[in-house]
Amino acid sequence: MAAPAYEQPFDPLVDLDGMWAPELAERYLPIEGAPPVRYEAVNGKLVMSPREGSANSWATTRLIIKLDPPVRAAGHALYSSLNVLLTPKTWIEPDLVVLREPVVDLTWVPAEHVLMPVEFVSPSSRRRDRIDKPALAAQAGIPFYLRVEISRRTDAAEIHLFQLDGGRYRAVAAALAGETFSADRPFELSFDPGDLLEPGP
Repeated sequence: MAAPAYEQPFDPLVDLDGMWAPELAERYLPIEGAPPVRYEAVNGKLVMSPREGSANSWATTRLIIKLDPPVRAAGHALYSSLNVLLTPKTWIEPDLVVLREPVVDLTWVPAEHVLMPVEFVSPSSRRRDRIDKPALAAQAGIPFYLRVEISRRTDAAEIHLFQLDGGRYRAVAAALAGETFSADRPFELSFDPGDLLEPGP
């Protein structure tokens, strides 16, 4: 009598590799039993990264307070992390997203709605946050990109604003803690990046 065939259990991380799209993400994510992570995808391949530490979490909250009034005054809308759909099988989840105008109950936001992603660089995904994700956003034609880097341990904070030019981002404004970050596009903005640092003990 032949031994019964062994059937390997379904594992979405393995069996759906290269196939991830919004429909599959809505069905299988988050992965049951996995720790809380951020789920993104590039050409159907899932990318997972841990949630932010307290330094980036604090800075995100402080930046929301600074961004929201000028964003709304310019007629745009500021959101916390959203799924920004760049291609049918590629999406990113920036820490903050400025949309051209408000949306209603969207889970997957097409790139054409996005004015500016805001990304806080994480130690665990430094290359992806600094290089890979901006490149994907540029390919999708998103006009602006804001990158923030925070280190409470060294009291360092820096902000870089990029604008799309010829299919690539070029820097149009930057500042370190103790300086004034000032920009007039895509809306008026002026503050010291040091304001985003966690308060000392």
